[in-house]
Amino acid sequence: MKRHLITTIAVATGSVLLAACGGGSPGAGGDPKGPVTIKVSVWNYATTPEFKALIDGFKAAEPSITVKPVDILAEDYARKLTAMLAGGDTTDVLTMKNVIDYSRYATRNQLMPLTGEAKAVDKTAVPALSTYDLDGKYFALPYRQDFWVLYYNKTLLKKAGVDEKTLTNLTWPQYAELAGKLTSGTGASKVHGTFLQTWRSVVQAVSAAQTGGDQLGGNYGFFKDQYALALGLQRSGAALPFATAFTQKITYKSVFSSGKAATLPMGTWYASTLLADKASGKSTVDWGMAPMPQIAGSSKVTTFGSPTAFAVNKKAKNAAAAKRFVTWASGPEGAKAIAKVGVVPALNDPAVRDIYFGLDGIPNDPIAKKALTPDDVKLEMPISDTSSDVDQILTETHQLIMTGEKDLDAGLAEMSSRVRSEVGR
Repeated sequence: MKRHLITTIAVATGSVLLAACGGGSPGAGGDPKGPVTIKVSVWNYATTPEFKALIDGFKAAEPSITVKPVDILAEDYARKLTAMLAGGDTTDVLTMKNVIDYSRYATRNQLMPLTGEAKAVDKTAVPALSTYDLDGKYFALPYRQDFWVLYYNKTLLKKAGVDEKTLTNLTWPQYAELAGKLTSGTGASKVHGTFLQTWRSVVQAVSAAQTGGDQLGGNYGFFKDQYALALGLQRSGAALPFATAFTQKITYKSVFSSGKAATLPMGTWYASTLLADKASGKSTVDWGMAPMPQIAGSSKVTTFGSPTAFAVNKKAKNAAAAKRFVTWASGPEGAKAIAKVGVVPALNDPAVRDIYFGLDGIPNDPIAKKALTPDDVKLEMPISDTSSDVDQILTETHQLIMTGEKDLDAGLAEMSSRVRSEVGR
């Protein structure tokens, strides 16, 4: 397969709707005859509100089709889904959590083509669709478009005497300085100025997005400044040590929602969880969103992100009904359904935007609006036939650097040499 590389996704914050507003064709199998049940693979169903919103909304639109979620732990999702497909599983609809997995499954001939459905989409309204273009063929349709912002605890900022407006145009050095200022307490009562999730993208993807570096290129010197910043934060005590978070499986959700971190770089999807937690009484954090910090000298807001999509299993039992679900979820009604729970859709227009900003609890101040309308959103990881292999190497070496098992220069050198020798870059 010829590599298809997309490096930039434009965020459709002011776009028009799909040209075909009805949700696409029923698929090669024709209309389902009578009541049909389809299964959809999801992760952490109870704490990921978008899935219930889409399933309930689709049920109202298509009462003859019952949708049953196949719930998988988020941290096990890629491994579990890969094993399911290898074993001939017939789950009808598969959620593509990231583009790396999509590339893997599509090139292994495990997904049903959705090229006809994709051609009905107005690509100017859904720019993320281009991410799923593999030599002119499509095997998934995006329903969600996430990108990273800086969440912050308004109460903790106020307590430290920090004006929220200073978060509008932060550079990375200023962010590190702010994190130090917001750190307080000791032991169990300690509040860190920031929290860095253990994913490699927290350091690597943002560095690639803002420097123009190539994550597939086999030369990773451009990561150095961002790693130096991340290591400095944990060394100073402004961030929880990577090793502690990794070994104890401490995640951003528990830390930020409990008020134990004052700031948090994280994807827009987290807003829906914060809304749900506040509504259920699980969290009382008064939070806001600011743009991601930028490298010094930048005149625009550049961040990174990735769409999330639905695909149809090549071995789906009910392909026609599955295609109905996928096209509905990625269309205007699906966009409205997830906007109502605080998720940014891949398809957006003024009406959908009004739904999102009109939600009780969603910040709609100028700082948040700037965060949610970045100038440039780079793809978290480019799609290539080597993306999965490179990702594995970068992840392994990231862990060695952040735990101190490799010093920074040695770790970056190992990344480069391994990608060049093992992947052939």
